[in-house]
Amino acid sequence: MKARTERGESSRQMILKRALDVASCEGLEGLTIGRLAQELDMSKSGLFAHFGSKEALQLATVEAAARKFEQEVLGPVADTEPGLRRLVAGLDAWISHIEESDYPGGCFFAAAAAEFDDRPGLVRDRIAKLSGTWLEWIEKEAHLSKRLGQIKPDADTKQLVFELHAFVQEANWTRQLLGKKEAFGRSRLAVRERLARSATAEGSRIITALKRRAAMKKHARRSMNLIQRGSVERGGVRR
Repeated sequence: MKARTERGESSRQMILKRALDVASCEGLEGLTIGRLAQELDMSKSGLFAHFGSKEALQLATVEAAARKFEQEVLGPVADTEPGLRRLVAGLDAWISHIEESDYPGGCFFAAAAAEFDDRPGLVRDRIAKLSGTWLEWIEKEAHLSKRLGQIKPDADTKQLVFELHAFVQEANWTRQLLGKKEAFGRSRLAVRERLARSATAEGSRIITALKRRAAMKKHARRSMNLIQRGSVERGGVRR
């Protein structure tokens, strides 16, 4: 029984992985049990047993995207010091989540929101709930940053959150539609400059330290890539 359950869960995850790829490119409406069954060389009845309906498949795909978001964005910053440090870390993780995503269509939730924003129903409600929860997370850390004296007392945190969110969404749009890969670098810069305008002296010190640390990590990654490339060339592997 346990082995059967594990096989069933493994099959479900395989289906959802393909569903995420399809949905990111063609939208959640592009998902059908028949199409996925054909692409995965499965029977319709076998796939139907996992989800039961197109709407159930769409909702399961949204939940799979939410778990991936939580693993790649919220999980890594959970132990970061609350306030401005966690806010910057969370926004950086979000940018990286989109920039390095294996979704062919870019940010899953940006695409899903654009597709379902005017379609009432359970799928739209779930997308709106998850998107709203992320905005609440950003706003919570911004408010906490203000209480900790890292953001100016007169700063409009709602406006700040709106702009920070927009910077990242703009990067996704620019990369996907215009093919400009530098968009995410510009997004990171915009986030830090906007936070710096609202930061207190203490907040400015935090942002400067985080910027310096990020530059050091970038330099270290670049150096490691050069070392690895040189090692490959010396080994005669490069073609």
